[in-house]
Amino acid sequence: MAVGKNKRLTKGKKGSRKKAVDPFLKKEWYKLQAPSMFANKDFGKTIITKTAGQKIASEGLKGRIVEVSLADLQNNEDFAYRKIKLCIEDVQGYNCLTNFHGMDMTRDKICSLIQKRQTIIEANVDVKTSDGYIARLFCIAFTKKDKDQIKETCYAKSAQVRGIRAKMVEYMSELGGKGDLKTLVHTLVTADCGKDIEKSARSIFPIKECYIRKVKILKKPKFDVTALMEWHNEDSTSADTGKKVAPEEEAVAGSGGRY
Repeated sequence: MAVGKNKRLTKGKKGSRKKAVDPFLKKEWYKLQAPSMFANKDFGKTIITKTAGQKIASEGLKGRIVEVSLADLQNNEDFAYRKIKLCIEDVQGYNCLTNFHGMDMTRDKICSLIQKRQTIIEANVDVKTSDGYIARLFCIAFTKKDKDQIKETCYAKSAQVRGIRAKMVEYMSELGGKGDLKTLVHTLVTADCGKDIEKSARSIFPIKECYIRKVKILKKPKFDVTALMEWHNEDSTSADTGKKVAPEEEAVAGSGGRY
């Protein structure tokens, strides 16, 4: 055999591929922490590629949006139809500190509300909170029959729809403008805003199933660590701990009710 003709002696097997490496070996897990107004602070984990060279893991996490059910955050299945969006704004060690980014309702809940022979009334308004956030609030409601109504339908006239929509906009503007974003979110999560709108609109046309169905954050102020830490520090205004119960007075036995 002529010298230099057998070219494949020095090479490996034909078609040999790179050894498969598990991609999860290069990943690490970070804890997600919700603001202190929610009952369940540690609500999940997120994954990211480990820091390598100039690609820093914590920088890749910032700005990540997480969607979670309010039922999981509050440990209450009654809020299962509400979805909360949280944005990772800061990373401390292996903890991701999140801030409110939006709120929505599940599709199945909205579909269950829509029926024939009634009018849907929707309204939206942009509000600016005292701490510089601009949010867009969306409201939805449906007309309902009177108590002893025989007629099958309960459609509202266009003038009545406009009147109810004005009431919705007025309520949402007042709700958003009276405090900061923390107060707004706390009110939306704990209070029944829909009932207040139903009461105010009753004089125009009776409505039911009124909800602030969606909240979008349109504009945020410049990032401030101290402002973010206020969301995560436990204080009396954030958590609903209930009223303090007065201790019972103990009467000394055999004293006739007197000491």
